[in-house]
Amino acid sequence: MDEKQPVKIEDNNFAQILIAVLVIVVTLILFVLYRRRKATRNCVLLTGLCDSGKTLIFSQLVHEKFIQTHTSIKENIGTFIVNNNYLKIVDIPGHERLRDKFLEQYKELTRGLVFVVDSSTIQQDVRDTAEFLYNILVDSCVARNGPQILILCNKQDQTLAKGSNVVKSILEKELNTLRVTKTHQLASVDPKEKKIASLGAPDCDFSFANSPYKVDFVETFACSKNGAVDIEHLKAWVAKIA
Repeated sequence: MDEKQPVKIEDNNFAQILIAVLVIVVTLILFVLYRRRKATRNCVLLTGLCDSGKTLIFSQLVHEKFIQTHTSIKENIGTFIVNNNYLKIVDIPGHERLRDKFLEQYKELTRGLVFVVDSSTIQQDVRDTAEFLYNILVDSCVARNGPQILILCNKQDQTLAKGSNVVKSILEKELNTLRVTKTHQLASVDPKEKKIASLGAPDCDFSFANSPYKVDFVETFACSKNGAVDIEHLKAWVAKIA
């Protein structure tokens, strides 16, 4: 009987097989690390000024009911379940003395950030609103993690409420002014800090389309005079990032 000859693997073929195996192993490791990081960052933050309607939005989103709200001095935490995924919804206080503390506590865990705007008072409150949003957008931790951002144009049931396109335009104009002012202030203190304060291309006016973030705008109201609620666009956005 003929003896079986050992199978010889050419050096080139062996190298190609080894490279393919290494690529598969590295890909699996990166995938596991990505899934673990995504699982850790499972928070959706509700932020915005006082009286923007954050807590009522939180109540409708998490508990699907109306509650009598008041100015929050601590965070509200709940769970939103979608497609068998659990997201932690965190409503942080909007008071200027409290909001930075809670943002610092939760920003590392944030997958999505909802910035709630009172559409009926945006023109009067534009400076405070834009400055709070600006401070979030230029935060080094937020910038590193790159959460998806939703600008929630709330209280659309109010007669004087501005639509999302108008709110977007107002915020872009004020953020552009803030960016120029803050950048010059930091550059005058320490030129190395200029990059930290930069938001978008410095040689053109600021726009959300050209910002480093994926920013969406939707219109909502959490409770009209007749009890109607419209937060469906918010729910759809949360489901999308889950």
